[in-house]
Amino acid sequence: MNPPSFDPSTTTMSGAVPTARHAFETTAGSQTFAGSASAPADPATPEQARPAPKRDRYFDLLRALALFRVVLYHLTGWAWLPLVFPSMGVMFALAGNLMARSLKRPPVQVIRSRVRRLLPPLWLLGVVGVTGMVIQGWGPDGDSHPGWWWIHLAYWIVPLSDPPYGEGLPGLHGVIGENWAADLAGPLWYIRAYLWYVLLSPFLLKALRAMPLATILAPLALSLAFEQGWITLPGERIPSALTDFSTFGACWILGMAHQEGILKRLPRYVVPSIAPVFALVGLWYALNHNFSMEHDLDSMPLAQALWSFGTVLLLLHLSPSWSEWPRRLRRWDRVITLLNSRAVTIYLWHNICILIAATLWDQLWQFDVMWMHFSWLLESPWPVLAFTWVLICSCIVWFGWAEDLAAKRKPQLWPDGGRKKRTHAR
Repeated sequence: MNPPSFDPSTTTMSGAVPTARHAFETTAGSQTFAGSASAPADPATPEQARPAPKRDRYFDLLRALALFRVVLYHLTGWAWLPLVFPSMGVMFALAGNLMARSLKRPPVQVIRSRVRRLLPPLWLLGVVGVTGMVIQGWGPDGDSHPGWWWIHLAYWIVPLSDPPYGEGLPGLHGVIGENWAADLAGPLWYIRAYLWYVLLSPFLLKALRAMPLATILAPLALSLAFEQGWITLPGERIPSALTDFSTFGACWILGMAHQEGILKRLPRYVVPSIAPVFALVGLWYALNHNFSMEHDLDSMPLAQALWSFGTVLLLLHLSPSWSEWPRRLRRWDRVITLLNSRAVTIYLWHNICILIAATLWDQLWQFDVMWMHFSWLLESPWPVLAFTWVLICSCIVWFGWAEDLAAKRKPQLWPDGGRKKRTHAR
């Protein structure tokens, strides 16, 4: 399936589902800490006596940029955007860094916490989405195996594989385009991939400590093996999951290596010397395999893996670990804080917001004055992007509280840090 794109020739904004390589990751309210390998707290020290860890604002900035880029890419389908900023690789690296930091506690406790933060926002999406699908006639197929439909619905509860959805469902005229369920389900591949990364992280961390280089490069080797056909697997679900691991697994492990201090132990010249080589090899591979608007990095897992790996390696190498914002970025504090606090909500709901915004915007073509004098505006993606973010903000208000409940925090409608600043000011 192709990503949503603006098509001037048809004067409509299509709302296709992003391919299974579109992604984004973070858990609501999760904290990324400054430094790469801080010592674990003394277990005998009372929780109240331990100093509160500070957020790494550099990582917060990367996550916010990744979110914005994901929304823009899924709206426009511009093939060059993943080259400018590989959001998926960045987000998986940040998540791997956080996971390694958390694994200073017992693994079972950490996994339970990560899964608990992930699932309630998914369940809320499922309550709304699956209910709408069933109302429009989605259900067991009597001609095949209806029992499987009920079994597969369990993936909306624990997404060990991609949850099912109703293909080809009609939309609501003038409000939401047809096949809306595909757009709703499009981002869910990430939830499945993130869950498996979390489950595998204790083993990955042990392997990283024992064999750092081999562990970091293993996903890239697996991606090459899939690309060359040296490994073939039957079915769809297992190959899809392994492809995701081979594409972004190295980025996740790089994040863990950064947290463990492995990257900092390298001579300073090593990373700037080798990271561009990986990225350029990925770019070379893409350009020699019909790279275009219809066939971008998301359609080429090996190129995506190499480009993301090289770029993420450089970004982690440059990491300044800000505990406070630099002067020029302070004005963006509340926006970035909001994006990080509601990252899961934004990611889960942004695709359907794009479809609704594009559908409503297309209704303006019905007015003669608009298509006669302002066709340039109707064909522009920027008004739709602005409208999309208005809808995303409404989803933050309506559905974001699920992230607070998942993190066992008091629910907030607009967690941009403003209330906390006002409290400290008093």
